[in-house]
Amino acid sequence: MSPSFFFRPRLIDALRGYDRARLSRDIGAGLTVGVVALPLAMAFAIASGLKPEAGLFTAIIAGLLISLLGGSRVQIGGPAGAFIVIVYGILERYGLANLIIATALSGVMLFVMGLMRLGTLIRFIPVAVVIGFTNGIAVLIMVSQIKDFLGLRVTSMPADFFGIVHTLSAHWGTWNPQALWLALGSLAMIVVWQRVLPSLVRPGGGLSRLTIVPGSIVALVAASMACQLLDLQVDTIGSRFGSIPSSLPSLAWPDISWATAQHLLMPASTLAMLGAIESLLCARIADQMMGDRHDANQELMAQGIANFITPFFGGMPATGTIARTVTNVNNGATSPIAGVVHALTLLAFMLVAAPLANSIPLAALSAILMFVAWNMGEWHAFVDLQQFRLPYRVTLLSVFVLTVVVDLTVAVEVGLIAACLTFIYRISHLTRSEEVSTSTPGMQGLHGVQAHRLYGALFFGAVKLVEALEDHLPERALVIDLKNLIYVDSSGADALLALARTCRQRRVTLVLCGLTHQPRDIAARSGLLELVTPAHCVDDLAAGLAAARRVSEPPVQAA
Repeated sequence: MSPSFFFRPRLIDALRGYDRARLSRDIGAGLTVGVVALPLAMAFAIASGLKPEAGLFTAIIAGLLISLLGGSRVQIGGPAGAFIVIVYGILERYGLANLIIATALSGVMLFVMGLMRLGTLIRFIPVAVVIGFTNGIAVLIMVSQIKDFLGLRVTSMPADFFGIVHTLSAHWGTWNPQALWLALGSLAMIVVWQRVLPSLVRPGGGLSRLTIVPGSIVALVAASMACQLLDLQVDTIGSRFGSIPSSLPSLAWPDISWATAQHLLMPASTLAMLGAIESLLCARIADQMMGDRHDANQELMAQGIANFITPFFGGMPATGTIARTVTNVNNGATSPIAGVVHALTLLAFMLVAAPLANSIPLAALSAILMFVAWNMGEWHAFVDLQQFRLPYRVTLLSVFVLTVVVDLTVAVEVGLIAACLTFIYRISHLTRSEEVSTSTPGMQGLHGVQAHRLYGALFFGAVKLVEALEDHLPERALVIDLKNLIYVDSSGADALLALARTCRQRRVTLVLCGLTHQPRDIAARSGLLELVTPAHCVDDLAAGLAAARRVSEPPVQAA
């Protein structure tokens, strides 16, 4: 079987030598992650403009498939905060049926990316682009949650940043003091429980075991009890969305046509790109924590299958989730079984205790998302900008601003273009031409001869170096030392070909020295070696200068 079609879930290898001790650790980790995922799944769905059960369906179905078929031992899949802005925009512009199709199309794209072994290419996205759009998405999440955080009476929220700001300002007077205090109290409880309490408790004590319970669950329970006991007049999941179903939905297949698919290629591409970046970044973080190495292509194929199947069962886009994966690792997970247990835990909640979620106040969910968004952003990057060069700063800030005020697709496109131009500029300046001094051994006594050393990569951004040699040819011979040239692209090969033809027309001998590896290969394939006499294609500069001396000195007259 061709390596391109090799499909091997990490679960197969992870179960070698599997024993009862590892199973116990995986069950414990999976139960903990399931509790953590419960409020997040519902909050992400609501913030995306969907019903809360869409997040639960996604966490169960996609989480199960990603764990069973993925390329990481401990990655947890499900709905993610990064998708909120994208999903909400697609839902507002194209509708729910087309969101299902776009998500399924993104799944096909992800699977094809993994099938074509493109997983490693995601690593080539510059860190400035990743930080820029991550921070931008975090800002958009926080802005989108202001409505429920303040309890504003808004019937419909636009998807764009300026529209959100305008709508919030227009309805500012409808804020609900009870919702605000409930949200502030929930946020304070989460911060204290997650950040302050762990630093105060004694390791191994009873209270330290209590802090294993996630702060989001504590805040939801406390907020729900406060609503019931104090009879607070705030929106809840039940009042806005109705009851959460106690079973998984059946397959729903929307009408799909080629015209519709073409119309949705751009949003689907955005979902696929973001899903690939998020899942592989998450897998790399898990690798660093566990000393493991994931299979990027297998992970993309698993993400593709999950995103193709889940939307037809009422789900939303899914990817690897950093917070839940880190929780999984920290609680002792050893294999994908922990991810399976996480999905089954959520399924058990839906089957048994779904009605309890109806009393959860939306203000508390908005507080959870505010906390998630703040932790999602790498805000220190803005403080550290002064340590970096101007191109890095411009790239990061432009991607951040464009993500917030335009959209993620444009932001990433501009960021990648800026990063590519910066890279080309940098590499072109690292490539240089150095004239060999006349005091160099072998150069003494040579007349009408020039010798130059080329360093770096001769590509389209650096061909001006060869053109400069062509503009100032010597009378008899030109020696070029290519020993330190590591790469030549087609533009560089064309420049060398043009130089060789010009030398032949002007009867100047061209001597090439030190061609090795890739430069020699492209020189042979481009026809450059056919224009250079074999005796003038030598191993080093000394041999090249000797060849130049033979053609520059007049022949000795016979007596």
